[in-house]
Amino acid sequence: MAGSLAIILLLGIPANRFFEKIRIPGLLGMLILGIIIGPYGLNWIRPEMINVSSDLRKIALIIILLRAGFGINKNDLKKVGTTAIKMSFIPGLIEGLFIAFASIKVLKFSFIEGGILGFVLAAVSPAVVVPSMLNLNKNNIGTNKGIPTLIMAGASIDDVFAITIFSAFLGLYSGTHINIGMQLLGIPVSILLGIAGGITIGYILIRIFNKYHIRDTKKVLLVLGLSILFTELENLLKSKIEIASLLGVMTIGFIIFEKIPKVGKRLAMKFDKIWVFAEIFLFVLVGAQVNILVAFNSGIKGVILILIGLIGRSIGVMISLLGTDLNWKERLFCIISYIPKATVQAAIGGVPLSLGVESGDVILAIAVLSILITAPLGAIGIRSFSKRFLTVGN
Repeated sequence: MAGSLAIILLLGIPANRFFEKIRIPGLLGMLILGIIIGPYGLNWIRPEMINVSSDLRKIALIIILLRAGFGINKNDLKKVGTTAIKMSFIPGLIEGLFIAFASIKVLKFSFIEGGILGFVLAAVSPAVVVPSMLNLNKNNIGTNKGIPTLIMAGASIDDVFAITIFSAFLGLYSGTHINIGMQLLGIPVSILLGIAGGITIGYILIRIFNKYHIRDTKKVLLVLGLSILFTELENLLKSKIEIASLLGVMTIGFIIFEKIPKVGKRLAMKFDKIWVFAEIFLFVLVGAQVNILVAFNSGIKGVILILIGLIGRSIGVMISLLGTDLNWKERLFCIISYIPKATVQAAIGGVPLSLGVESGDVILAIAVLSILITAPLGAIGIRSFSKRFLTVGN
């Protein structure tokens, strides 16, 4: 496994650098590298590395969400709070339903199979979106109206909603007695539990930091360790109750930054440095999950369904932004920012196939294809249009 780590690092850094140099987001270079050296390409990554890939990707995602929490301004959050909640479920709901109904016509799916596919595809990727929004925050782009904060907050909850509905449709397919109404009611509870857990951990850490003299490096390790444990708690309780642990992770950083801002700023800088290392593993390993041949098998029908879904998502974003003071360019930028898919699709795209869903192979193929189409499209779109559509502050 050590050799695989070395290969990922030694090739990931130049891949990132090369794409940045030609003014394309570096994450695209790392995704492509992962596809090339992964098990469906040259197979340079050892099986044991692939086996722990999901854990490594989760840790990398936790790192960037913590960094996002340290970068959220309380005033911005107050300004966009209600809109962020709407952005967290309306676009995903409309996208999922658009795909579910379209797949009945395009692929001759049942509505339940269409629902499974729709909500596999309906999750936006915080792994792609959050680093881009942090970069906008750092460069004071769109911050006058809190747009980066709006998109980060919405994207961190969007996954919870999509995975919950996906699980409900899987239950319906398997014949398990599932009450979709209760599932939907459970989403606000999971969000509140995630926030409450993040606040609790945040205050515990603040108390420790105030009572004991600890080096910043060790503070970072404590924050990271407790954040990982919190997400593991979600896995342990999954059969009983859902917890929006990724939102909770972001809340931890936010609470620390609000209550002890000097420490928060120093820890944010530390997480910036760790992210240089973590992002390579995140995007290369996401790319390694992608089977190009499977993606191509979905053909033009898969592309059509993905585009129909994106139209639905765009309508959902526009509905969510009704009543805000955003102009049409800023609203269009929010639509572009909500395009990327990667982490959730890589994680759950193969679940229906593994559980014996008849159309599981098609669902996996379209999930993989959605990563190949939307991750680069969204990442390039965010970079290309941020300065054209958003106000650049001083």
